[in-house]
Order: sequence, then C-alpha cells, then structure tokens
Amino acid sequence: MRRRRCRPTPNPAASRGGRLLALALAAAAPLAAAALPAAPAMAQAHTNRIVAVVNGDVVSRNDVEGRRRLLAISAGLPTAPQTLDRLGEQVLRLLVDERLRMQEVQRRRIPVTDTEIAETIREIESRNQLPPGGLLAQLRRAGVEPRVLYDQIRVQIGWARLLRQILGPQAEPGESEVREYIQNARAREGQPEYLVSEIFIPIEDPTREEDTRRFVEDVIGQLRRGIPFPVAATQFSQAQTALQGGDLGWVRTEQLDPEVARIVSQMPPGAISNAIRVPGGWQIVALRQRRESGRENATILSVRQAIFPFATPLNPENPTPQHRETVERARRLQGAGCDAVEAAARGAPRPADPGPIRLEGVQPPPLRQLLAGLPVGRASQPIVSQEAVMVVAVCSRETRNLAELTPDQARAQIVRDRVELLSRQLQRDLRRRAQIDIRLQPPQQQRAG
Repeated sequence: MRRRRCRPTPNPAASRGGRLLALALAAAAPLAAAALPAAPAMAQAHTNRIVAVVNGDVVSRNDVEGRRRLLAISAGLPTAPQTLDRLGEQVLRLLVDERLRMQEVQRRRIPVTDTEIAETIREIESRNQLPPGGLLAQLRRAGVEPRVLYDQIRVQIGWARLLRQILGPQAEPGESEVREYIQNARAREGQPEYLVSEIFIPIEDPTREEDTRRFVEDVIGQLRRGIPFPVAATQFSQAQTALQGGDLGWVRTEQLDPEVARIVSQMPPGAISNAIRVPGGWQIVALRQRRESGRENATILSVRQAIFPFATPLNPENPTPQHRETVERARRLQGAGCDAVEAAARGAPRPADPGPIRLEGVQPPPLRQLLAGLPVGRASQPIVSQEAVMVVAVCSRETRNLAELTPDQARAQIVRDRVELLSRQLQRDLRRRAQIDIRLQPPQQQRAG
C-alpha cells in the first residue's frame, strides 16, 4: 500500500509576503492559457456520441473533448490533434472515476452549492495571479465551456465532503493521539524535512501502463518549461491534495513512498522529479524548500499599507498635477503611526491590513530591506511606481519558530491521513461494483469494458 503523506495547516505568514506592495512589483505572468489558440472549428462540430456508460450515466464525446482540452490547456500542452488524441484514454478514465464519485455523492445527498464552486474558482485565480473572471475568460478563448471546470470542481468538493461524512466522529483524533503525534515530532527535531507538492496519476489498466507514463512525461516536460505546478495538479492529480494544487506541506522521508523519499532527499529546491513509479500509479513531485525539523525561525511582521492610484501611468520626466498631488498626499503620512495609515487607506483599492507577513519571503529584495529597517510604528516615505504611490508602516515585528507543530496542525495532519486512505479504498470499491461500458475506440485497439 502506498504510504500516505500529510499536509500541515499552512502558516498564513509564509504565503503573503509576496502580496505586500504588489504595485511595486512587476506583474507576474498569468497562466500559460493567456495566449491560447482558439479551439478549432472541427473540434466544436464533432458528433456527441456516447463513449462510455457508467452505471447508466452517459459519458459523451463532448465530455471527453472538453476535458482533454482543459487538461492540455492547464498543463501547457499543445492543442494539436495528436496531443489531444493521446490524452483521450487518460481523460476518459478521469471522467469515469468522477462519474462514480459524483454518483456516490448524490446517493448520499451531499450538497455542493454554486457559491462554493465560485469561491474555488476565485481561489484558483488568486493562486495564479489572475484577475476575477480571468480564468473563465481564458477558457472561453480556448474554446472550453466553463461548465467543464465547474463539473470537475463540484466532484472534488462533494467527494471531500463525503469522505468527512463517512469518517464522522472517527475523523477527529483524541487529545492523547494529538499529544503523541506532537511528542513524536519533537523527538525528530533536527532531522530533514521537505516542502513538497505532488501529482499522482493512478494506473487502472496495467496493460496501458506505458501509455499513462508517456502522458506523465508530457506533463513533466511542460512543468519544467514553467507551467505552474498547482495548475497541473488541480487538473491531473487523483490524490486528495489536488484541490490545494498538490501541496503536501512539510513532510519527512518516512512519510513518503521509499522511492519518492530517496529522490526527494537528493533534489535541490525548485526541482521537479521525473516520473516515479509508486504502488497504484505514477507520481511527480516538486521540492519547494527544505529545513531541519522543528527549526525554522522567521521574522513575522504586522503592517498597514495605504495605496493611492494614479489616474494615468506616471512619466517621471513629465508628472501631471494629479501625480504631484497624489505623491504629496502620501508624503504627509511619512512618520505617522499605523492608525493614521489605516485611516488613510479607507476606500483604497487594496486593504490596509494584508495579514501577517514573513519578512524573509518578501520580494523584491529592496522592499524586504525597507521593511527590515523601518522603525515599528512609523510610516515609510512614499514608494512610487508607474501606477500608484504607497506608504507602509510596520506595526509589530517578532521572531517565531514556524516549524513548531501546534495541536491544530497535528490534528489536521492526522485527519488528512485518514481521509486520503479512505478515498483510495472507496474509489476501488466503487469501481469494483460498477457496471462500466467503455465504447471509446483507441487508435490501436478496442478498449474492453
């Protein structure tokens, strides 16, 4: 059985540093889909014939076409016919599994609202630095109906909720179990830990293992050319971490499959692995950081920021009266306290409080140096960009050990382990009991039902 890894509750300070003073940074590139070609007319005009029947539910050729285009787009794969053809069987397997999951969700009357789906879309856009509505606009430009993504997210949310319902009170560990988990973690202090993301793609048909591997290799190639790992994980991965962009959190080698652990321990931060054969399928891992267990001191800031936008982009050689007035307004805040900065930010396009900031994660370096040297309780001088001028005040500065495991984090890790194990078992049971009639004709042979 494949060993399960755990993902601790993220520390908000570890992820927000790069959001501070966003106007002072160059805009990050959007998803690879930003310059996607439109769907070819022939792809939109194909017949909507049945390619599979899952317990009486139909999977149509339109369903396969929409999902494989979504997969190709999200992973940055070419949308050429030969690429989409190669995705056909992989996509059909995903859709069959999703039908089985959704049938079970509906049978148990698990609700998933449109509001929840919309919130998940917003989170994906935020994670990939897209404006509100940007993801759906890109899908439409590429000829992918938004309902394809809606359906996928509905299954992911419903399945996660179903698993928690099945576990019931057993999902929540007792206080003694949490204490034991924390004690074991403290006993390992000083040992290596790795911040890892994963994509897990199962092999349902052993006779098609090499086809699945070629598909995984395609994804790896695009990841190494810069496609965001969370995007590919959300689309491809069949692990429960998919909705979190594949994030496993901080893990130790004994929490990973032995072959994965061997490779991760040798990878440099920022690297993406080759395809790793693990029990049940193929795994791709990305190593984001490494540290010693129980030891990760960081400087955490509480800040207030006030951002005043310019009406037109600033030309430093020829500022307009509005530019001068806006800079002067910001200059009057220099040296003021946090309350004054917060008051000045009312009605501004960004909130005054961006949340806890990890100083070490702030980019670019000049901004990090500014925050490091700013006295607590005194606002900075104006920070001017082409689009706006900003003032920031550091309200508190403290050193924390982010690697210290809290009871809430330990509890969350234990629950995630149990949920993932149940997910694998329930999916196998659903497939074993299901009546599945596969009618898709692969290029080389007829797939058996």
